[in-house]
Amino acid sequence: MELSTSDVWVMVSAALVLLMTPGLAFFYGGMARAKASTNMIMMSFVSIGLVGVVWVLWGYGMSAAPPLLGGLVGNPAADFGLANHVGTADMIGIGFGATFAIITVALISGAVADRTRFGSWSVFVPIWVTLVYCPLAFMVWGGGLLSADGAIGATFGEAIDFAGGTVVHINAGLAALVLVYIIGSRSDFGPKGFHKPHNIPLMMLGAALLWFGWFGFNGGAAGTAEEAGLIWVNTMVAPAAAMLAWLITERVRDGHATSLGAASGVVAGLVAITPACANVSALGAILIGVLAGVASALAVGLKYRFGYDDALDVVGVHLVSGIVGTVMIGFLALPVDGEGGGLFYGGGAGQLVAQVVATLFTLVYTGVMTALIGLAIARTIGFRVSAEDEARGVDLSEHSESAYAFGDEEASYDPIAEEARA
Repeated sequence: MELSTSDVWVMVSAALVLLMTPGLAFFYGGMARAKASTNMIMMSFVSIGLVGVVWVLWGYGMSAAPPLLGGLVGNPAADFGLANHVGTADMIGIGFGATFAIITVALISGAVADRTRFGSWSVFVPIWVTLVYCPLAFMVWGGGLLSADGAIGATFGEAIDFAGGTVVHINAGLAALVLVYIIGSRSDFGPKGFHKPHNIPLMMLGAALLWFGWFGFNGGAAGTAEEAGLIWVNTMVAPAAAMLAWLITERVRDGHATSLGAASGVVAGLVAITPACANVSALGAILIGVLAGVASALAVGLKYRFGYDDALDVVGVHLVSGIVGTVMIGFLALPVDGEGGGLFYGGGAGQLVAQVVATLFTLVYTGVMTALIGLAIARTIGFRVSAEDEARGVDLSEHSESAYAFGDEEASYDPIAEEARA
C-alpha cells in the first residue's frame, strides 16, 4: 500500500503532538521555582516513556477495541501488543493516539509541583492512563457510553469533542484538582507565598512549542481540506483572542499585563478551542477564546479562596477552559448539511444538553477514579516528599541534580543555601 498524503499528514501531526510534551516540560519548568525546574521537566519526560509502553501493550486496545462492561472500556486483550496491526496502516493512527495519552497525563503534573515524589508519580502515570484516560477515550471516541452507539449518547445525544475537551482537558484538570487535595499544599502556600516564574524565556519557549504542536493536535484528524482550513484558522485565532482577553483582565484587575498572563492566555484559548475546532466558525472561535481567557484569568485566583494549591494553574486553565469550550459548542456548533447546530443557529437545546451531560459525566468519572488511585498511592508508598526535602528542593532530593549546575563548582548548587547566604 502506498503512503497517502492523509497518512503523511497524520504522521506529521503525531510528531507535532509529541513535541508538545517537551514543550509542556519547558513551560512548566520555566513557571516553577528554580529548585523544582528539573523535576517538572522530568515528570513530563517520564510520561513519554511510561505511556508509550502502556499504549502499545494494552492502552490502545482499551481505547479502541471491541467494548467491555457495557461500553465502559475496550477489550485490552483484543489488541495486546498491537499484534493484529503489524504490517497495516493502522499503526499511523495508533501512534497518533499515543501522543494524546502522553500529553494528557503530563498536564496534571503542574498542579503538584514542588512537593511530589518522582517515584510515586511514575507509579501514578501508568495506572491513571489505564483506568481513567483509556476508558474515557473509548467512551467518547471509540464507540462507548458517550458515543452515538452508547447508552448515554443514545439517551441524551452525542457530544461533540473533536480533539479532547472532555478526554484531555477536563479530564486532566479535574484529576489535577483531586491530586492537589490528596497531596496537600506547599508549606508557604497562599497569596503571600506566590512565586513568579523563575525563567520567563523558558516558559515562553514552552508556550510557543505548545501552540505550534497544537496545530497537529487539532488538525491531525481533519478529513477534508475545508475542515483542515477551518481547524487551522480556529487554532490560530482562539488562543490569540484568549491571550488578549487575559491581558486586558490582568490590566484592569492588577494594573499591569504580564508574560505569564500572555502565555497562560494562549494555553487557555488552545484548551477551549480543542473540542470545537472543527465545528464552530472563526467568529465563534474568537468568542470562545475571549470567554476562556477571561474565565481562566479569574479562576486561577480561586485556589487561594478555596485552599487548593494548584501550583502552576492546571485547574484554572485546563479544567475551566475545557468546560468553557465543551459547553459553548452547544451554543455555537455550525449546522451540518442544514441540520442540527447549536442553540444560536436554531438547532435547539439538544446539542447543549449533550455537551453538558458529557461534561458532568467526565467530572464524576475522573473525580472518583483519580481519588481512588491517588489515595491508594498516598496511603501505601506515599505521594509527598518530606518537609525537609521540599524546603531543599525536589530537584536535589529527587534527582540529585540542579537545573542551573553549569560546572563542577556548581554541581551541588542548593538554592535554599544560596538564599540563606544572600
